[in-house]
Amino acid sequence: MIGLQLLIKIYGNTERAIHSAQVLIDNELKDLDASATYSVSEDGWLALEISGEDEEFAANFLADKYGRPVKEVKSGDVCKGFIRRIEDDRIVIDIGELITIPENRLGVLGTGNTRQIAARFGLIGHLPVEIEIENAEDLLGTFTKKQVDTLWDWKKSGYDHVIANAVTRSELKAAIKRTGHARDIFGIERLGLMEHIITCREDTEGPGIVSAIGSFVSGELGVIKAS
Repeated sequence: MIGLQLLIKIYGNTERAIHSAQVLIDNELKDLDASATYSVSEDGWLALEISGEDEEFAANFLADKYGRPVKEVKSGDVCKGFIRRIEDDRIVIDIGELITIPENRLGVLGTGNTRQIAARFGLIGHLPVEIEIENAEDLLGTFTKKQVDTLWDWKKSGYDHVIANAVTRSELKAAIKRTGHARDIFGIERLGLMEHIITCREDTEGPGIVSAIGSFVSGELGVIKAS
């Protein structure tokens, strides 16, 4: 039996999140002689115990595909993680370690303080992001160029977007259908296990979608207004 943690955050309704993870991972393992049991680590990562003849291959495959929480970093490392919190003068990213992006490293996203920038780009807790470690000793980082380009691409696409977390794709689709907005969006893209981005049609405003579906989804919602 092999134990490992994956770079998948379990939060909100833990039972529902673990079930979603189980469906996802069991599908990955369906052609292997390997099975997994699921739990949550103390710091909120998906924890697995994998057993079977192919357990080593399965563990390596899952670690390569989904990543693992990082416990030691070096300056220059590129890491994936999740926004832990947004403060007045910084954004804190959880990659396994908590990495701070200070406000003076957010200028690539335009003017304003940290909370204004976060609101402009729909940055909310648990959004998956990619960062580069700038100072390993002080645990300081910055968004990678790839991440910055992605945020600007959403902003300048000509369409509003809505970020939704702590919700499954099926729950999000059901909320959109229930409120009669299915024709107002192009689609839903998965950003993580329980994190998604909705692309609105050109005549649909993101705040209107948030207002409509907000009472039907339990997670946080963020809006990226097209510019």
